[in-house]
Amino acid sequence: MSRKEVGPMALYRAGSPPRAQAGPLRVALLGATGSIGRQAVELALRYPDRLRIVAVSARSRVKELAHLVDLLAGEGGEPPAVALGDEKSVAEAAGQPLLRRKLLAPGAAGLREAAALPEADCVLNALVGAAGLEPTLVALESGKRLALANKESLVVGGLLVRDALVRGGGEVIPVDSEHSAIAQCLSGRDPGEVESVILTASGGPFRTLAATELRRVTLESVLRHPTWEMGPKITVDSATLMNKGLEIIEAHYLFDMPYDDIQVVIHPSSVIHSLVCFQDGAVMAQLGAPDMKVPLLFALAGERHWHLPTRRLDLVGLGSLHFEAPDADRFPCLRLAREAGRLGGRAPIVLNAANEIAVAALLAARIRYVDIASVIERTLESVPSAAVADLEEALAADRLARETASAFLD
Repeated sequence: MSRKEVGPMALYRAGSPPRAQAGPLRVALLGATGSIGRQAVELALRYPDRLRIVAVSARSRVKELAHLVDLLAGEGGEPPAVALGDEKSVAEAAGQPLLRRKLLAPGAAGLREAAALPEADCVLNALVGAAGLEPTLVALESGKRLALANKESLVVGGLLVRDALVRGGGEVIPVDSEHSAIAQCLSGRDPGEVESVILTASGGPFRTLAATELRRVTLESVLRHPTWEMGPKITVDSATLMNKGLEIIEAHYLFDMPYDDIQVVIHPSSVIHSLVCFQDGAVMAQLGAPDMKVPLLFALAGERHWHLPTRRLDLVGLGSLHFEAPDADRFPCLRLAREAGRLGGRAPIVLNAANEIAVAALLAARIRYVDIASVIERTLESVPSAAVADLEEALAADRLARETASAFLD
């Protein structure tokens, strides 16, 4: 019996092609001023006959958002709808003619409105953190394609996302480079043929640093990622390998994979983005030069490979591929994430919330790099395990975990 038959939980349907799209794909872009959001705007400008951004959101970067809206509107064109995260930003946006023409409700209500826009075919969720869960649910309940770059949606509410997908009939295509690589290897295949998947990790800036030296690393060195250019939160997560831990939980829901069948290997050059191991011992990998536009475009294009002038992979110049096992002493967050995923219920929510609190404290110079794992572990031990039935319970668990983690900072 195939995995697909025994496990109806997979969010990514490998055997089913994306729905055909007539005309340009109309995209609601959540998190427009972040790294993924800015690259999505670049792609929309590159492919104006294929992609059209009809809504954008940001938390508070009004000037940056206004610049993006101006680019998207072009000469006399129709600007996208605009959602902003706080009241002060909404008031500032209301004073700008281009932004106020289609200004949505402030805060979470505006994100919900953008995710459900009737004129949007696709929601690109590039928000950071647990705030991305509710728009993910709204998009899928509205029957839209969800290009998912917000891994916390699945970490915090994987089962809720599955239920929303079933209710609304939407579709999920992952944007994370690792999960996009798995999707590309699985395209058109029976999920029952899969034995396991392997997520690759660059190892971050401290891959070769002795565990005893981590107490002395600076914030500047934490934020100096050797391969990818990302926002500060995700860069910290990559240094601790929590990013990979969250991706383990994400892969569990996306591909209906048991946790024992999801492996992680360190691959410093980030040339292989992930691998799929099949029942007969065959292994397929997706390779390419590190560039987030590739998996992003794959999702927006409906799993097609459009021409994109990115750096091509030079195998001869590369010479060799290096792999190593992640060091448990150097990367305790990876262990904590896997344990939380196995526990299920509240545990992944608590893991994610405590991590967000600890990372914010590091960025504010309130704690050291090595304190992140300690805050997360203490919070997981302090918040009782329980099942989560709906969004309200998930958000309540998130609030409790944040309060608990914050108390450990004092």
